[in-house]
Amino acid sequence: MSNSNNKTNIIEVKTGRDKKRFIDFPHDLYEGDPNYVPEIFIGQKDLLDERKNPFFQHSIAQLFLAVRDGKVVGRIAAIRNNNYNEFANTTAGFFGFFDVMKDYEVAKSLLDTATAWVKKEGLNHILGPANFTTNDTAGLLVEGFDRPPVAMMTYNKPYYAEFLERYGFQKQMDMLAYFVAEEDVNFKSVRLAQMIEERLGKRGIVFRTVNMKKFKEEITQVREVYRAAWDENWGFVPPTDAEFDHLAKDMKMVIDPDFALLAEHEGKIVAFALAIPDINVITRTMKKGRLLPFGIFKLLFQKKKIKRIRIILLGVLEAYRKMGIEAVFYARIISKGIEKGFNEAEASWILDNNELMKKGVEGVNMKAYKRYRMYEMAV
Repeated sequence: MSNSNNKTNIIEVKTGRDKKRFIDFPHDLYEGDPNYVPEIFIGQKDLLDERKNPFFQHSIAQLFLAVRDGKVVGRIAAIRNNNYNEFANTTAGFFGFFDVMKDYEVAKSLLDTATAWVKKEGLNHILGPANFTTNDTAGLLVEGFDRPPVAMMTYNKPYYAEFLERYGFQKQMDMLAYFVAEEDVNFKSVRLAQMIEERLGKRGIVFRTVNMKKFKEEITQVREVYRAAWDENWGFVPPTDAEFDHLAKDMKMVIDPDFALLAEHEGKIVAFALAIPDINVITRTMKKGRLLPFGIFKLLFQKKKIKRIRIILLGVLEAYRKMGIEAVFYARIISKGIEKGFNEAEASWILDNNELMKKGVEGVNMKAYKRYRMYEMAV
C-alpha cells in the first residue's frame, strides 16, 4: 500500500528488525522534546511479543510502519480485542501505538490502513488510542503538554488530535489526571479522613497494607474486586487471570507496600488502592529506553531522586461506596508519601464522568491538570 504523491509506503511489521524500528521510532520523533519519556525497550518488546503478552491468548493485532525514503515516518497498530467485544456486546476495533511526523498525508495513510484492517475483520467502528487495551496505556493527551507524563501514562505531539479529528474521529470519552504538591494539600480533609477511618472501624471495615509475603493470595482477591469495581466504567474490559497476573508481576517490581492499601470487611477485601513511585523521573534520561549498559544502575541508584507518586489504581465494591473509603485511601497515601519524602502526587486516570472519584481527589485539593481523550469513528 503506498501513497504515490509523497512516496509513503505502509508496511506490515513482520520481522524482528521491523519490530525494533516500530519501538524506536518515537525516540527520533521526539528528539529534543524536554517532556518526552522513552518507554523501556525491553518492556515494549515483551508487550508486542505474541508469546509473552497474555492479550494475544484471546485477541489479535497487526503493527504497521509508514516508511519514506527508507526512513520510518509513522507507526500504528490495528487491534481486534475479542474480550472487549464480548464483554461490551459490540463490534469495535481499536488502534494504538499511533505516532507520526507532522504530515497529515502520512497520518491519513496510517489511519486508512488501520481502519481497512478493522473493517476486514468484520468490525464496524474503531476506538483509540489504546496500547492494546484500556488496562494498558490509553488515551491521547489533549491538554497539559507543559509537563512530562508520569509512569505508565501517554504522551504525544499536540497535532495528533487535529489529525484524528480531521480524519473523522470524534471524542468518545475524556480521562483526567489530577495533581497536587505538598504545600497545596488540604490537610483538613486528610485529618477528617482519619476520623472517617475510625468510624468505619466501628462498622468492621479495617485498612491495612498488602502482605508481600502472601502476594499471590492477596492478588487473587484484589483481582475480583478490580473486575467488579470497574464493571460499569466506560471502556472497561475485565482482564483475564493471565493478564492480571502479568500486570501484577510488573507492578510487584515497583510496589512499595506502604502505598498498596486494602480495606477489609469481615476478612474479605472490599476495596484497594495502589500508588507507585514515578520512575519516569529516571527513565526520561535513558537513551532510547535501554536499560543496558548503564540504565539499570540509574534505576537502582537514583530512586531517591523520585519525589512524585502516581495513584494508579483505586477500586471500591459498589456496596461500600460513598462511605468515605476513597477519602481514607487518598489521605493515607498522601500522608505516607510526605512522611517518606515525596512532595508531589498524581491521581490518574479518572473518567471525566466519574463524579465520585473526582470528588474524592478534589477533596484533598488535587486539581485536574492533564486531559486525555479516547476517540471513536464508524468504519
